Amino acid sequence: MEKAKIGQTSAISSLTIPSLPLSFKEECKSSLKRSQEMNDHNVINWLLEEKQPSVRYYTLIDLLDHGRDDPGVKEAYSNIPKNGWAFEILRKQRSEGHWESKRSLYRPKYTATNWMAIVLSDLGLTRENSQIRKTAHLFFREWMRKEKPNIFHDEVCIVGNTARMLTRFGYDDDPRVRKLFDRLVEDQKEDGGWHCCTSTTGTLDCWEALAAFAVLPEPKRTKGIKNAIERGAEFYLERSLFDDGGARYQPWLRFHYPTHYYYDVLVGLDLLTKLGYAGDRRLRPALKILKDKRRKDGRWLLERIHPDPASYAWGKGNLRWKVKPFGLEDTGNPSKWITLTALRVLKRVEDLS
Repeated sequence: MEKAKIGQTSAISSLTIPSLPLSFKEECKSSLKRSQEMNDHNVINWLLEEKQPSVRYYTLIDLLDHGRDDPGVKEAYSNIPKNGWAFEILRKQRSEGHWESKRSLYRPKYTATNWMAIVLSDLGLTRENSQIRKTAHLFFREWMRKEKPNIFHDEVCIVGNTARMLTRFGYDDDPRVRKLFDRLVEDQKEDGGWHCCTSTTGTLDCWEALAAFAVLPEPKRTKGIKNAIERGAEFYLERSLFDDGGARYQPWLRFHYPTHYYYDVLVGLDLLTKLGYAGDRRLRPALKILKDKRRKDGRWLLERIHPDPASYAWGKGNLRWKVKPFGLEDTGNPSKWITLTALRVLKRVEDLS
């Protein structure tokens, strides 16, 4: 089976082997390389398991470079709503298209309609699915009507997540979605970042605008969006993706999924490499964190699910609302989604090196 270029050759070549006969050093390096290649092969096989068709689908197209017209790719994609994570979420959807209460798309965090829709968009579902169309209609009806309170001037966390989700669902040409992108451009701070709270400066925590821009096809990015991407990327690169000048914030250094509106260094690496900055040298500290977290078997752990820390609430007002943590995988175990994301990042970097 074809393997992805998932890149540990640099790590192998940097190993220091004591001064020994050349043939023996070459034999050691060769053995290490064979061992890593075997790990890579095993990891790819693990990601290709059919029980999680979303992971299988993205492994085929993003890591193994299969075309979307490939029969195996088509089969994997068709299975996404039929079994695995997406199936489990869809089967809990109510007939009107919502999850939990139909009175709120947003609460309870993190099991209400908003959060389930974001995850389903990550897993690859689009408006081709009738259940997705029902859910998308709720967002247009409840959040984006001129004649009632809407999100067109709301905080970037909500606007960015909604723009990203609806773009992935296939609604990027809808004028209401384009209006969300306009809001993201106008809400950018002078320093190039964004902030969900009242502030004149940006924060690394507020990544949702760049995430929305990253899923918008390049031909559809306006001059304003392109400029916002450049300024936003520079904001993150100047801070090495995790250094805001204060004490290190440990949740940023742990890997999570779903991310909801929370940030971590893997979120940053995924965004910046997806937006074309995989070759920037300022990613190196973050890439070192990523590589150091890789297990000997070639996989990465799901370290936490949000909220992280568990006592954390975004704003004092949220303390009165019940939070329901939601995860696809068990924390502390090897994660297919985290491993897939990490390998996507490393492949983008290697493709430019």
